[in-house]
Amino acid sequence: MTTLTPTVNPTPLPGGLPDPATLARLANEFFSTLPGNAGAPGVAAGSGAVGGVPSALPAAAPILASLSNPAPAGSPLAGPGGTGTGVPGFAPPQGKVAGANLAPSAPTHVLALGNRAPALAPHAAAANGLPDNAVSIAPALEPRVGGALLGVPQGHAASEAPVSASERSPYYFTSPGGHGWPREPQEIVVPSHGLAAPETFGLPGDDALRGLLTLNRPEYGTRDGSARYFLDEKENAAPRTPTGGAHPPFDVNAVRRDFPILQERVNGKPLVWFDNAATTHKPQAVIDRLAYFYAHENSNIHRAAHALAARATDAYEHARKTVQRFIGASSPEEIVFVRGTTEAINLVAKTWGVQNVGEGDEIIVSHLEHHANIVPWQQLAALKGAKLRVIPVDDSGQVLLDEYRKLLNDRTKIVSVTQVSNALGTVVPVREIVELAHRAGAKALVDGAQSISHMRVDVQALDADFFVFSGHKIYGPTGIGVVYGKREVLEAMPPWQGGGNMIQDVTFEKTVFHGAPARFEAGTGNIADAVGLGAALDYVSRIGIENIARYEHDLLAYATSVLAPVPGVRLVGTARDKASVLSFVLKGYTTEEVGQALSREGIAVRAGHHCAQPILRRFGLEATVRPSLAFYNTCDEVDALVSVVRGLAPRQ
Repeated sequence: MTTLTPTVNPTPLPGGLPDPATLARLANEFFSTLPGNAGAPGVAAGSGAVGGVPSALPAAAPILASLSNPAPAGSPLAGPGGTGTGVPGFAPPQGKVAGANLAPSAPTHVLALGNRAPALAPHAAAANGLPDNAVSIAPALEPRVGGALLGVPQGHAASEAPVSASERSPYYFTSPGGHGWPREPQEIVVPSHGLAAPETFGLPGDDALRGLLTLNRPEYGTRDGSARYFLDEKENAAPRTPTGGAHPPFDVNAVRRDFPILQERVNGKPLVWFDNAATTHKPQAVIDRLAYFYAHENSNIHRAAHALAARATDAYEHARKTVQRFIGASSPEEIVFVRGTTEAINLVAKTWGVQNVGEGDEIIVSHLEHHANIVPWQQLAALKGAKLRVIPVDDSGQVLLDEYRKLLNDRTKIVSVTQVSNALGTVVPVREIVELAHRAGAKALVDGAQSISHMRVDVQALDADFFVFSGHKIYGPTGIGVVYGKREVLEAMPPWQGGGNMIQDVTFEKTVFHGAPARFEAGTGNIADAVGLGAALDYVSRIGIENIARYEHDLLAYATSVLAPVPGVRLVGTARDKASVLSFVLKGYTTEEVGQALSREGIAVRAGHHCAQPILRRFGLEATVRPSLAFYNTCDEVDALVSVVRGLAPRQ
């Protein structure tokens, strides 16, 4: 190829730029010499040229890979790229000369002849300037570059003619001899494995294509390029590191850094906390808020006239408002602080229940209930001569609404059901249950201990008369819980404990009580932990309960998909709608043995009856192993659990 040197010296403008006329001329030269444009200067006359200028030069066709067929592609009996093995990636047999065997190497070549006939007509110019059919019928390792490999002479239209100095452009990219895109000749290298990389033909490679996928972008938390996990809820799948599909990425590693206890080691192994249904860990924001309260605000609340009492009162009542907003209550006066869900249900049973349930009346619970939502109602029924009736469940662990309808009658006074089963993870259709209870003239209580940390709760939309939960189930302190009650219902209820903080006036003849919620908060309350609960709810709100729900759903789907196939594993509770709870037994092992094996690897699970014996006995069991997941758990932790379970060979 002729080396071009600038011979034209455009008159420069100030700053070293050519004048506009020179720029225009260079632009014209550039565009006139693009492939396919007539009038490229300096092209020798030859085939297809008139007056030294080619009539038309079609754009070069892309190189097509058919390295496994090293015979002429133009042969009617050959495969698309020749008569080789016909199998991509396989080289021709040793001792065979490329193009020497024109017989078809596979019957499919002949059978496909009719379909391939149109492809035998020329469609473009080869790299050497000849029509593609002229090149492709020549023996070649690759039809589109065969001439170069076998020394076929270049066509006249592609040969360079001497270019005078006056015709030369000062810029390399308008060289006439190379049709505007000259470069040094390069040797064509055939890959040893017989397959050319996509990049050879200007196509994106495998890595580039994978990079276009959301799941394989580092910012979406993908650990590897695996695509065997679920993408979103509609496809019933969960990615390796759940992301929630097209939603904003959920950074589980950033969340984990907020929980200092997750840095602990147990038996020399990193702590894996799969006992979240029992209690959740506390983020640093909650720990700091508790420390700040005791360092700067510690005091009893209300009545006192000093500064710390004012600070403590403000912090306590601010926490009440935070709870109100978090669950969608209409007023802070509908929020009562108690020790936890158990005390909350007891409060309702021993106040509203004692006041409104009589002999022959009926109380309905479901088969899924925690003991805390059974025993207080049993005590009330025994006290009042009422009956306790139970909504049955199907074999998946979901309540049977048709059977529930049959239980309702004019003697039903209250229906008390869990929103999420602590033993099975079943999500109960509480909205329908509440609506049916109200149609029958009954009140409804929803136990939200297991739902509050996993899903959005709106008590006004739910229309429950009572909603109860515990702070330690939603990353808050222990010893603090909430009773939500409709204001008109709370105001009509008598207090259940007497003492300070809940009275307006006391004489030896009578006592005047405060209204709700103060009348239900006798004595010095758990002020600091109420403040800590407010901080926990603020933390969850910053993360976004919907983001948490999506992540945990995908994590549960993944955990189910890898645990269920383990030999000897029986999953207990397989309802379609579930929260992040798995319950299982392993053939040949007691639940305690499985729990101990997991604990040796630093993995904490609950093994036992989970204070829900009736529902386990419904499935013929006295205990299960229960991993329960939270939004700081990961797929790697799930894999660690499954590895231990898989390592316990089933005992026959």
